[in-house]
This record gives sequence, C-alpha cells and structure tokens, in this order.
Amino acid sequence: MDASKPEESSQSALHFLDYWRIIRIRKTVILAVFLLVVLTTTVVTFLLPESYSSTVEIEVKKDFSDLDKLGGGATVQGFDPYFLQTEFKKIQSKVVLYQVISNLSLGDHYQKTYNLDVKLKPEETYLYLMNQLGVNQQRNTELIEITVFDRDKLKAMEIANEIAEVYKNWRMDMSKARFTQGFESISNRLDQAESELEVSELAIEKLRSDLKVTDTDILAASNAQTLEIQRIQQFRDQYTINAIRHAEMKKLLEELDSLDREQLKGALPTSFQDVSLTVGLPSLFLNEAELERQLAGLSVDLGPEHLRIKGIRAELETVKETIDEKLGGIMNGLQIKEKAHSKSQEALDAEITRMEIEYRARMDNLRPYRTAEQEMARLRDIRNAVAMKMVQEQINYELSSSFIVAVINPGEGGLRPVRPNKKLNITLGVIVGLVVGVGLAFFIEYLDTSVKTIDDVERALNVHVLGVIPQNVGSLLEEGSDSPHAEAYRVLRTNILFSRKSEDMNTITVVSGGAGEGKSTTLFNLATIFAQNEARVLVVDSDLRRPSIHKILKSSNSVGLTNYLLGQKPLDEVIQKTSLQSLDFLPSGKLPSSAMGILSSVKMRALVKQLKERYDFVFFDSPPIMGVSDASVLASEVDMTLQVIQYRRYPQPMTIRAKQMIEKVGGNLVGVVLNNINMAQDENYYYYSGYYYDYYSKHSDDDETDTKKNGKALASAKSDADDGSRMDLKKY
Repeated sequence: MDASKPEESSQSALHFLDYWRIIRIRKTVILAVFLLVVLTTTVVTFLLPESYSSTVEIEVKKDFSDLDKLGGGATVQGFDPYFLQTEFKKIQSKVVLYQVISNLSLGDHYQKTYNLDVKLKPEETYLYLMNQLGVNQQRNTELIEITVFDRDKLKAMEIANEIAEVYKNWRMDMSKARFTQGFESISNRLDQAESELEVSELAIEKLRSDLKVTDTDILAASNAQTLEIQRIQQFRDQYTINAIRHAEMKKLLEELDSLDREQLKGALPTSFQDVSLTVGLPSLFLNEAELERQLAGLSVDLGPEHLRIKGIRAELETVKETIDEKLGGIMNGLQIKEKAHSKSQEALDAEITRMEIEYRARMDNLRPYRTAEQEMARLRDIRNAVAMKMVQEQINYELSSSFIVAVINPGEGGLRPVRPNKKLNITLGVIVGLVVGVGLAFFIEYLDTSVKTIDDVERALNVHVLGVIPQNVGSLLEEGSDSPHAEAYRVLRTNILFSRKSEDMNTITVVSGGAGEGKSTTLFNLATIFAQNEARVLVVDSDLRRPSIHKILKSSNSVGLTNYLLGQKPLDEVIQKTSLQSLDFLPSGKLPSSAMGILSSVKMRALVKQLKERYDFVFFDSPPIMGVSDASVLASEVDMTLQVIQYRRYPQPMTIRAKQMIEKVGGNLVGVVLNNINMAQDENYYYYSGYYYDYYSKHSDDDETDTKKNGKALASAKSDADDGSRMDLKKY
C-alpha cells in the first residue's frame, strides 16, 4: 500500500503541470479576455448613474392578541417560516404599490428621472418601482426591511416611508373588514339562537299545561327516578351473585353423583366450607377403619364363628349403615339447596322485570316534557356561547388591531450613493474575467487537436520522439558549433545513430505532413551537425517543387539534381562545396515541366546507391508528403526516414496520415522530430534542450576575465566531445 503513494503523488503533480502548461501557453488569450471583461465592467460601472437608498424597518404580527382569550388559554405565537415570506409578497403586491404610486405620483417622477417621452401607465410605473424595491428579513430577527433605491435620496426616503404606511393601513383595513364580517356573522347567529330558545320555552310551557306537570312533580319524579334506578341495580347485583352460587352448587352435585362410596367418603369432608354439614363424619370414618383393622387381626387367630368376631362384624355393619345414612342426608340437603337457589333466581328475575316495566311506564309519561326541557337547555348553552364569543372578539380586536404593523425605524435620506457598487463590480469583473479567460483557454485547448506533447506523438503514432527542436533556430553554419541550438541537433544525431539497424544505413530523408513545419531547416542543421563531427556529408535538395536549401546556403540553384537526372550534367559538376569542408550540397536545379516524375526514375535509384558509397551520410530534402508523391518516392528509396511535426500547428489526424503514407510505401520511419518548441512557455520540454540553452545564455553575459578562464576548459570539453563523436561515427 505504501509503495503506491509516491506514484499517485507523481500522477497528481503531472496533471497540475499540464494545467499550468495550458495556462502559460494560452496566457495571451487569458490576459486579453481578462482585460476586456475588467475594462468593460469598469467603464460600465462608472457610466451608470448613481442611486441612493432608504430603508424602513417594520415589525409585523399576525391578526390576534398576545393576551388570554375569553373562554380559552393564552395564544402561543410559534415561529412560522412562511408568515414573513407571505408578507414580503403582500408588500410588493399591486394592491399596496398601486396606492403608493397614486399617492406620490410616481409615474411623473419616473418619467422625469429617466427622460421618457410618454406618460407611464400604472402597470409600467409598477415595474419601475419593483426594479427599485427590495424587501428582506433582518438577520436573526422577525423584522422586515423595505429598501427603496432612487437617484434622488429624498425621494427614496419618501417612497420607502409611504410603502410602510400604505401597507400598515391596508393590514388594519383588512383586519377591520375581517372583524366586521365575522362580527356580523356571530351577531346573526346570536339572533337565531335567541329566537330558537324563545320557541323552545313556549313549547315547554304548553307541555306543562297539557300534561298538568308541576314543579313538585318534576322534582319528585327526578328523585324517584334516581332511587328506583339504584334499587333495580341492587336487584341485578343480587341476581348475579345468586346465579354464580347456583352454578357452583349445581356443578358440585354433578361431580359428587359421579363418585362411588369410597370416593364420596374422601371428597365430602373437603368439598364444603361449612363444617356443620359434615359434622361427625370423620369420627365415623375412624371408627369404621378401627373395626376393620380389629376384624382383620382377629380373623387370623379366631374362626369366623367366634363370638368376638361376630360382635365386631355386627358393630362394623352398624357403623357403615350410619355412614351411608349420613352421606345420603348430605346429598339430599345439597339437592334441596340447589332447588332453592333455582327458585330464588326465578323470583329475582321476575321482580327485576316488574320494576323495569313500572319504571319505563312512569318515564314514558314525563318523556315529552323532559325531552323538551333538554332541548331548551341545549339552545340556552348555544346562545350563551355565541354571546361570549361576541364579547371575546370585540375585546381581541381592540387589543390587537393597533399592534399588527409597527414602524421600528423610519426611512432616512442616504449619505452616499449605493449604486453602482464600484468595488464590488470591479472585483466581480476581475473574478469573472479570470474565470472566463481560463475557461476559454481550456476550451480552445480542448478544440486544438494538434500535437502538444511527446506523449501525444508516441500515443497517436506509436513512434519514438528522437529530438526536440526549439523555436527561432537558424542555420548552424552561421551560428557556429557553439550555438545554444546545436545541442538539440546533437541529441537528435545521437538518437538516429542508435536507431540504425546496421552501419551501412546512411541515406536519410526528412518529411512532414504539411508545409511550413521546418522540415528543410531541420534536415540542413542535422546534416551540419554530422559534418561538424568530420563525417563526409552531402545534402541533396530533392524538393523539386519549392527548393529552399540553396537559400539557407545562399548559393545558386541554376544547376543541380534535375540537370544530372536529365543527363545534362555529370554528377561532379552539380555538387557544390560549402564553407564547412566536410559538407557538400547538391541543389535541386531548374525543373522542366516535362520532367515531373524524374525522382521515381531508375537513374534516381542509381544515384542514391552511388551517393551511399561516396559519402558517410546523405540527406535528401523532400516536399510535404501530403501534397505530392515525391516525398513518398524518396521515403521508399532511402534507408531511414524522419518525420518532422511542428508543435501546435496541424491536427493529429494529419500527422497520423503522413506516418501511414510512409509505412505504406515501405519507408523505414525511425522516429519523429518535434519542431518549433517554445521552451519559455512549455516547461515539459526544458530538460530536452532548454538546459543547454540556459547554460550558454548565462555564460554569454559573464565578463571577459571569466570567459578567458573558462575558454580553455570549454575548448578541452569540446575536443573531448568531438573525439567521442568520431569514435561513435567509426563504430557505426
């Protein structure tokens, strides 16, 4: 787990550097957008007219009192998150603001303020006012702030105070209207209750007259009713108790009848709580047992006819008869009691039925009167409740109507303009400018499908990058071997030598997908690096469409390759010498219109073989491979092909197509050269070539003394490097 952490950190750093690289490369776009947004924001901010603000703070409550209501507990006003939001909408409603517009003639004010040619309609004035109005809740309170903006600070104060006053009056009018409507409804209900109660009282008087019922009869009937109900309930309780006892006795009899004599003897003494029912039985049971024991003991020694045996047997029979008579008496007594309980139940049931019938008969006689009396009591309760509600609503309205809306802090004239907020606008302009600029830079980068990094090349083409060439590279013949750009070509030369499969591969062509990618300059400087290492090098300008090598060498192009291939000149006459002893040059020559395909001729192939034998390395310049077929012909005839790709110039599909064309004709593509890299902007390429460049740049500013001291060391190092390069060339 720990081993993976450094790798993750490396990947994160790489991604950050990629983003930073995009920002550095697109800094011109970012800076342009940033300045445009900031300047536009600043200019617009200073051109906007200034406005003042005035704020009124009001306290708003619901339409009820905080005091205890009549007939109920105290009203608890809990926090209602929707109440203040609702009031915000009411303050900004047309009902309130139209009244403000009318009271202050805001249509004329806005027409004059904004220099309008036509008179504003109320709905148009409302829109202007809404645009200049803000309603918010004061933080951590239940207060509402009404803020009005206007170019005239006194007018802003007047409008803010008028909105608060109109809203307050509107709330009070609404509360009064609701109270009036509710009070009228309650008053009508009270009149109806009074009328119904009066009708009920007349009906009661008529019933008393028809039934000849007096107050004494009503009181006596009420008391008798209570006593009789209690008496009936007592009889019902007694009936329930007797029923339980009768059921228990009946069950006991059924269980005792199912027992034999011996079982009955054991069960009877324990079956009754009343000991008097079984008195004497225990002594009889003991006497019987003793006689049976004596009889059993004497029967062993005495015969059955012995007088003592006969006496004991006679006495035993007498005891058993007594026990049987006693048991039978107990059972008979239980049966008699069970029948008595049954008859008692029947008698109680009959008595209860009789009492209930008599009670119902008496109640039926007074039922109409009592029903009417109950209805009258109900109507009287309704009348009293409605009357109480009327008094309650009157008191509550008087207590709460003056506290619905209260102005805490009236509006005042502003001391300084609040619109536009110059600091805020410019700050937002800076932030938005940066965000838009960076976003646009990343968007352009996303749309740009050109080659940007070595990874792009190797991932798209599956070919190694052999060299990275910086920007603003000229001819190394003019810059000299100590040029800060030469090291990039030395790296390229080394990589090419190591990429060769055999030592006899010494013909090289450099191709590109499109024009202007630095193909010819790269080829010439690479040939110069090989020649500076004392290798015999020939540069052949085989770009017959747009030859350019002669311009770099500042030589004539009147006689060259075309003259040799057409048989007009021998080879030695068309090859030119250069200022570098080991570097020769074969110009393209003038191309007749009738000889467009001479590069694919047999003589051209023979020339390539001849030059391979005469020189250590031969470099063939070519036109863009996507434009004409000459580059494809050269790629198929030479030993090695380099593809030059200019940094951020052509889309990747074009470079991929160029590579495919090389492979299609059988060319040996040994690698890719990235050209025109801005080392100052893209740090990813610094370690490929920038270090050497920085080294020379820093030492170029040293004083003459340091230069002289270091000159010998540099010369020695250069000599060692050249010796090493010669050894490499001999090896390859």
